[in-house]
Amino acid sequence: MKETTAWVAPIESLPASLKPIAAMQKKHFGAVLNPTRWWGRMPRLFWLVALFVGFLERRKARLSPVLRSLLMTRVSQLCHCAFCIDANSLRLAERAGALDKVQAVSHWRESDVFSDEECAALAYAEAVSATPPQVDDVVKARLKQHFTDDAITEMTALIAFQNLSARFNAALDIPAQGLCATFKEKPHA
Repeated sequence: MKETTAWVAPIESLPASLKPIAAMQKKHFGAVLNPTRWWGRMPRLFWLVALFVGFLERRKARLSPVLRSLLMTRVSQLCHCAFCIDANSLRLAERAGALDKVQAVSHWRESDVFSDEECAALAYAEAVSATPPQVDDVVKARLKQHFTDDAITEMTALIAFQNLSARFNAALDIPAQGLCATFKEKPHA
């Protein structure tokens, strides 16, 4: 467990109801993920949030896995959440099979690695994440060119979820764990 200077200390011992998720995290990542040790103070809230993200990340989601990870990474950056940037960047790299999108997402407007659909979604994520939200007619029209109303609704829920998670983690100074540094790009065939 890494030492932290967080002003609200992580819990040292997880409640029994969170032991299964802790075991899964240890198996997959080699350690319990940092946010679990803060969210774990409120196990019911932890499970509600886990169910929410589980729904958004389901196999039959209206948004592709790469797009979901792309949006979550960008929102994490906007919220300055060290842990979320790390974890979502790893997921984006894994899903995209390369680091190019991870490395370009913070300056996506100047990059050529994103599709028109991804750019429309990224613009929407930034507009929704502004305080107050800045979803103007241009952003809406561009989004409607690529997505159905159902997909836009699901995208809005995903962006709102990531704002909740990233703002919680950033406010409590939950540190990154070096997850993205473990990504190994697969050689091209």
